[in-house]
Amino acid sequence: MARPAVLETALVSMLAQQFQRENDPDYRADPVEITTARERAFAALSPQATGLSLRPSTRPQDVVTKAMAQRRERARGAVCGDPDIQGEPVGFVPGRLNGCGVQNAVRVRSVSGIALSQQSVLDCTTAKALKRWVDTGMKPAVGGKGGGVREIRVAAHFACRTRNSQPGARISEHGKGRAIDISGFKLRDGREITLLNGWTRQDTGAILREMHRRACGVFGTVLGPDSNRFHKDHFHFDTARYRSGSFCR
Repeated sequence: MARPAVLETALVSMLAQQFQRENDPDYRADPVEITTARERAFAALSPQATGLSLRPSTRPQDVVTKAMAQRRERARGAVCGDPDIQGEPVGFVPGRLNGCGVQNAVRVRSVSGIALSQQSVLDCTTAKALKRWVDTGMKPAVGGKGGGVREIRVAAHFACRTRNSQPGARISEHGKGRAIDISGFKLRDGREITLLNGWTRQDTGAILREMHRRACGVFGTVLGPDSNRFHKDHFHFDTARYRSGSFCR
């Protein structure tokens, strides 16, 4: 807001007098405390000045205490060195088939404030990739629809089995703690988006396809309902690495 005209005139007069004083050969600057007091007195004359503005009150101690307790709680539940990945360390997880097992597994219950429908056993590389996708893929794709995502529906995580559970096939990345299958999402308003019913719908299909697209590069393998008959109802994400780059279908 503009300074009132009368105060603008007074300011000009004050500055003119100050310039005249400074041009005097015998000029000596006023002490700092006098200069500061003069500036404050002048500012207080204006209803728009900081001298009369409201100032925030000190934050109540109970608010500080609660915030610090929440911070400590997050630090206690952090895994993989990231407070946004909440869970508990598991350590070595063996497998009944040769090639299965996880060396330093964690059991993840939430990522970036979004709960998982079932606690998922993963390695830290996969847990961190999941967090990255939640932040840069899932959340932007959903936006404000239904208030945002409240829960991720996990269809599968660690499981010592072959690919697609086919006899004689290679060990699945699930058997190494490097994969997670996601079948849908529960929104904060109670609605649900599922891969089985939502992939071809006009209102949810674009959201799910954007999630799929944004997962490519974050994960090594990204499979969706259009990839094959085994993935009609879920996303398959894993952190396998290929020389040719991510495999997305």
